[in-house]
Amino acid sequence: MGSITCDRVSELKAFDDTKAGVKGLVDAGITTIPQIFIQDHHTKYKFDDKPICRDPKISIPIINLQRIHKDSSLRSQVIDQIRSACEEWGFFQVINHGIPTSILDQAVDGIRRFFEQDVEVKQKYYSRDYSKKIKYCSNLNLYSAPTLFWKDTLSCVMGRDFSNPEDLPEACRDNDHIQQPNVENIGCVEEMTIGNSYYPECPQPELSIGIATHSDPGFVTVLIQDQIGGLQVFHEDQWFDIAPVPGALVVNLGYMMQLITNDKFKSAYHRVLSNKEGSRISIGSFFMNNSCSRRYGPIKELLSEVNPPLYPEITLKDIYNNQSLKNNELSALDKLKLASQSG
Repeated sequence: MGSITCDRVSELKAFDDTKAGVKGLVDAGITTIPQIFIQDHHTKYKFDDKPICRDPKISIPIINLQRIHKDSSLRSQVIDQIRSACEEWGFFQVINHGIPTSILDQAVDGIRRFFEQDVEVKQKYYSRDYSKKIKYCSNLNLYSAPTLFWKDTLSCVMGRDFSNPEDLPEACRDNDHIQQPNVENIGCVEEMTIGNSYYPECPQPELSIGIATHSDPGFVTVLIQDQIGGLQVFHEDQWFDIAPVPGALVVNLGYMMQLITNDKFKSAYHRVLSNKEGSRISIGSFFMNNSCSRRYGPIKELLSEVNPPLYPEITLKDIYNNQSLKNNELSALDKLKLASQSG
């Protein structure tokens, strides 16, 4: 057993030392994926093998925001649609949101340029240091994860002390999606992380995973995705494709939103499948602050004798700690809920 562990660590280190990520493996022309990327029954989530719904008539809600600031009746309808989507799916897409499609396309093109440039240029951003505001790597928890994801990531932490734009990779400096956000007046979001993900084409997609089944820890995530596809959400005991819609933004709720609404809104499990069709790009804005010491609990106005609080007051760090516990049968919120009830 010790030699197997040693072999795995050696393989992980060899992969890490290239600083070329998963893209480097593809560029090297591999036809079989390394063992460290292969999923087995030990690393799969409890419902990973549930069926995938292929009914084109069923999909996450697509909500049209056009004219909501000019028509109060329409605005009320849209609010109801968003509320319903948050209660039933925890996911929805928005169109006519005011961001030109050309800007979204520019953002995707910039991230593609970064990942597809020479590895020597990317290497200076390669790091596993959590404290760095801007870093590129493949699988941040490389040495502790049971299996690796088939993706590379460029992450940028934005907030009041945002770095000089000149610190950004040159390929991304003209991207309007990476600019200092106006988060000062948002109590639950003192910073946000932009996760720019690159999922290279995979020679054996049935053995790997782009990103494993999970729910996001924060309040809300807003995602730009290209037209390749692969994102899926778990709903009513089956998986649904989140088909790319040109110009749309994908919005999903995190654990903290489910917690503060006392389970009225849901944070849905989702994943990204590997594919052979081409390299997928996604750009996720995660509204959260991992280092914030503020405690959050269910909103008091939502509580009553028949709807008591299901969770204790916690910090985002508590969510992360519970999420990292090795128990694929319970979510981070399940663990917190059980702890609250037992107390």
